[in-house]
Amino acid sequence: MTELIQYLVSGLVVGCIYGLVAIGFTAVYNATHIVNFAQGETSMLAALTAASLIALGVPLVVALLLAVGFVALVNVAIERVAIRPIGNDVTRGIIITIGVGIVAQGLAALAWGTDAQPLPAFSGSGSLNLHGVSVPRQALWVFGTTAVLMAGLYLFLTRTYLGKAFRACAMNRDAAGLMGIPTRSMRGIGFLLSGFVGGVAGVIIAPIALMQYDSGTPLGIKGFVACIIGGFGNPLGAAVGGLLLGVLEALCAGYLSSGMKDAIAYVLLLVFLLVRPGGMLGEFGGARA
Repeated sequence: MTELIQYLVSGLVVGCIYGLVAIGFTAVYNATHIVNFAQGETSMLAALTAASLIALGVPLVVALLLAVGFVALVNVAIERVAIRPIGNDVTRGIIITIGVGIVAQGLAALAWGTDAQPLPAFSGSGSLNLHGVSVPRQALWVFGTTAVLMAGLYLFLTRTYLGKAFRACAMNRDAAGLMGIPTRSMRGIGFLLSGFVGGVAGVIIAPIALMQYDSGTPLGIKGFVACIIGGFGNPLGAAVGGLLLGVLEALCAGYLSSGMKDAIAYVLLLVFLLVRPGGMLGEFGGARA
């Protein structure tokens, strides 16, 4: 039983990160209907930027805030320069995000090299022993940050005028525009949220799994699969899909083979696309119509 709990804890830690990356996907998709395949690179850039700032002597908290803010603003700039000019052309938008991801990887390799960059744990590198289950201290930050971020996102979407306007654009962008909602601004907000959430995911997982220039690609793939599992465009579904994927990967690595862990994501992707393409919780618009 202790072994099972240990696998579940490890899976939930990774699943929280998958879920946050997936939420970043949903933010852009709901605002533009574009799948942002550069989402994983957002997490990578935030972690590497934070590591560099800390190496320069910047305090940890300040470095984390600056890194997350930086990638959020970079995402807004990408929307303004590369996405907005193409209008509602979804296909071209997807191709552009793929290109942005490739460029980000190349620039990261030039700036930081190919070696992993260390980021210190927020409250020490030790682990807590809870009835035989080892829980890294950083894992508590992952759980806590994810919970706070999810609660904040829920309140933003359901209790604020801006959040309600964002939801209206997700449900029917044309109708929202006719009601006076600035749909172009909502697109920018979608990219800002995507960069912020992805950046947070990158900096909180980096002390556990060191980041390097190509770490964004696997994160992006797992986040995309989590969206498919939960329901593309549904923030709650993205979080649930990420947790489920992380737990199944941990159980597979523990009881079967670590070499099969990555195959779980692709198996689930095929199963849901064939059996339930709308995901477990359905798409955002349909879930709230």
